[in-house]
Amino acid sequence: MRNICVIPARLGSSRYPGKPLAALLGIPLVLHVWHRCCLSREFERVVVATCDAEIADAVTAAGGEAVMTSRSHERATDRTQEAVEKMRLDLSSEDFVLMVQGDEVLVNPEMTDRMVGIYKDTRPDVVNLVSRLYRPEDQDDPNTVKVVAAPNGNALYFSRAPIPSRARSKSSAAYQQTGVIGFSWEFLKKFSTLPQTPLEIAESVDMLRVLEHGFPLKLVFTDVETIGVDTPEDLSRAEVVLSTDEFTASYLETAR
Repeated sequence: MRNICVIPARLGSSRYPGKPLAALLGIPLVLHVWHRCCLSREFERVVVATCDAEIADAVTAAGGEAVMTSRSHERATDRTQEAVEKMRLDLSSEDFVLMVQGDEVLVNPEMTDRMVGIYKDTRPDVVNLVSRLYRPEDQDDPNTVKVVAAPNGNALYFSRAPIPSRARSKSSAAYQQTGVIGFSWEFLKKFSTLPQTPLEIAESVDMLRVLEHGFPLKLVFTDVETIGVDTPEDLSRAEVVLSTDEFTASYLETAR
């Protein structure tokens, strides 16, 4: 089984334009994500997929690999698929493609290695990292996608509403979807051919398409808090966490 890691990133974010090059501790956001993915030894290639020359230049200047993709993509999955196709890797149907969104600044090799391990052992079509939510305001925030699971660890539903409800119990653990999602190469190609679905559109969560078409989606749980950077406030909060993070220290000084 071959493992490829792709980091889709673009400057034209609707909520935070230019965020991949926003600096944390003196390093652009997207380069933190790239460095942290490179800490894993599971991946044959770690590449940044982008439509912006500024991002590609920053990655290559840091010694990384960037793949230029179309500006027309609305979904990170499509950008990831195009990047893998352009790399001409001749992947088999069951080879593993891990997509790590370029704003998942607290991803770490323990998380990505667990994703690879669970895929290797169970071979789901899709596997998604989900992280514990500790702040009630995050549970209530519609920008945070929450998820609930069946006892077997497969996703039941994703929502921007607070799930599970705290109306009867305020002690139920809540988890958020992260932008760390792995696919078999065969299913990543298939996903782009599936029609959009009603709940996917209503919630604006593309992984609901997987569930609505009847495919299982395996969840990998972590109690380590993650921060997907969507606003300048998220950036500031993430910088504080990065400053004391054990993995940051392994690349920070050489990367500056």
